[in-house]
Amino acid sequence: MTFPLIIFVLAVAFSAAWAEPSGWLKALSPVARAFVAFFEWFGDWAVFCGRLARAAFVPPYEAGEFIRQLDELGSKSVPLVALAGAATGVVVSLQTHDSLVRFGAKSLLPAVVVFSIIKESGPIVTALVVSGRAAAGIGAELGAMKVTEQIDAMEASAVNPYKFLAVTRVLACVVMLPLLTLVADFCGIIMGWIANTLVEPMSLRLFIDNGLKEVAFKDFLPSTFKTMVFGLIIGLVACFQGMRTRGGTEGVERAATTSVVLSSLFIILADVVLVRSILVFFP
Repeated sequence: MTFPLIIFVLAVAFSAAWAEPSGWLKALSPVARAFVAFFEWFGDWAVFCGRLARAAFVPPYEAGEFIRQLDELGSKSVPLVALAGAATGVVVSLQTHDSLVRFGAKSLLPAVVVFSIIKESGPIVTALVVSGRAAAGIGAELGAMKVTEQIDAMEASAVNPYKFLAVTRVLACVVMLPLLTLVADFCGIIMGWIANTLVEPMSLRLFIDNGLKEVAFKDFLPSTFKTMVFGLIIGLVACFQGMRTRGGTEGVERAATTSVVLSSLFIILADVVLVRSILVFFP
């Protein structure tokens, strides 16, 4: 776990380097400031997660805002996810076809394409695409609300901003990521078949039958539902970075940038851990 720990430290240090130094941190050297800001970031994040967890389970629940976020983060991401999944299917099909022909195993192409997309390519591509779109949007939106004191106004009006702003967005990311992954998998498999058919004609039914012949639920379900963890990462990081924004419009820019960078790095790190866990519990 040394390598994931190094990635985590570098990611948070990057966030600290972009953050606006405050108070006595300005008097420290850049290295010491980054070191102290790393632990400050981690502590603030832990407090944020605690408040978020408490707000999530205490009524009343913001069902209307939650549904709006499902549409904003889910359905509006479908075209981008479908395009990314289709491009992934074409690339996997073309590259795999060339490799399998060299080894005289081109009959395995449908199975390789389906397994590659379902088990890894579809989930990770979906998570990174949604991270680029949703994390930047959430970070910028909440950052703008923070610097314009709209969040403070909500608290003064007895509205819990963690419940109304953060919980709804985090839950929407968790719910929509598996559904978007299905869209990416479908588009990737179909475009993989089309790319293969342009080289060597094959019916869609034969491609699907050969590709799904050895696929079991233990290959499909864990890889798809691990994207719920990716959605949790995207929502937590983006909401946290947005709600701690300071420094005007420049701070909003930093919040959007660090939201995308940190969520993408944490997704890659989480994927390493989840893939290993899936291999242990679903051999």
